[in-house]
Amino acid sequence: MNLFDVYPLYNITPVKGEGCHVFDAEGKKYLDLYGGHAVISIGHSHPSYVKAVQEQVQKLGFYSNSIKNPLQDELAEKLLQASGLENYKLFLCNSGAEANENALKLASFHTGKSRIIYFKNAFHGRTSGAVAVTDNESIKAPFNKAHEVTCLSFEDVVGLENELLKGDVAGVIVEVIQGVGGLDEASTEFYQATAKLCRKYNALLIADEVQSGYGRTGDFFAFQKHQIYPDIISVAKGMGNGFPIGGILISSEIEARHGLLGTTFGGNHLACAAGIAVLDAIKNENLMQNAAEIFEYVKEKATEIPQVKKIKGRGLMLGLEFDFEVAALRKDLLFNYQVFTGAASNKKLLRILPPLSIQKGHFEQFFSALKSALEK
Repeated sequence: MNLFDVYPLYNITPVKGEGCHVFDAEGKKYLDLYGGHAVISIGHSHPSYVKAVQEQVQKLGFYSNSIKNPLQDELAEKLLQASGLENYKLFLCNSGAEANENALKLASFHTGKSRIIYFKNAFHGRTSGAVAVTDNESIKAPFNKAHEVTCLSFEDVVGLENELLKGDVAGVIVEVIQGVGGLDEASTEFYQATAKLCRKYNALLIADEVQSGYGRTGDFFAFQKHQIYPDIISVAKGMGNGFPIGGILISSEIEARHGLLGTTFGGNHLACAAGIAVLDAIKNENLMQNAAEIFEYVKEKATEIPQVKKIKGRGLMLGLEFDFEVAALRKDLLFNYQVFTGAASNKKLLRILPPLSIQKGHFEQFFSALKSALEK
């Protein structure tokens, strides 16, 4: 049987990872500045993470959510400690798209409304509701387009209030820093106005922190810089360092009832063991502080390269913007300098999403390679 061919593939086969590096089948070493779409948060094959998963699978890998699982409670408590967010409850699932799908569903349940507002250049996933609020018509099937959604621009407070005035909006979903869309971030004033308008018109504010969460920006969540409290927060990617896990943090104002949400694999024993190990490493190794400090170093180094026209993002959710499309540059860095980087819908943006454990020396290697590639 052949694989369903939906991914354009580089002719590289990673077989091993250590820290900020991966190794291919021939033993060639690559600097990983992309982390598999920001998934590798604490580094490849982190020793305590590997140990936690190994020990858990030897005891019990899975049972359904019809029984008690103390690991879920431990994960929730450590997530509270790491984020500082009180008055939220945790629902666990398997991926970012599933997290956003549940967030949208819960907003509709809670408000009794059906329409969702999202923003230009947003990417929230590929499942039915999540892709409906993603700003890419080419990946929406007719089935997805049946959802009631409205797309607005960042900073359009007047347009947002005009839509909310219609009384049918269940929720407003936003990536505080956009990922695939190109690392744009609205102003604090806009986010605070959005939060106030959602409360005024009985719509839920959903913060999609699937990529920007878990310490990547130097704060635990990107929205915390703006002093807002979303009603629902979605998380995934860095949550399990490669193990499939996602979730939503739900305001205590939203009541739960049996059967409201559900999942087979979400919050399983292995996933929780992985998630707990990630939070322990973030705390014990000061990885949030490292993300903030490395960001300042990268900003300084990037100013030495005249071709870099703009630095976007925060912490280790970074983008270097050029005045030319970077597809050829990315391939050059990968195949000639063994450096993984990422792309965005902004074709001039080189996206950087390394493990939070990355050090200045790794970026020295990257900038040396980048300068050499640009001199060509």
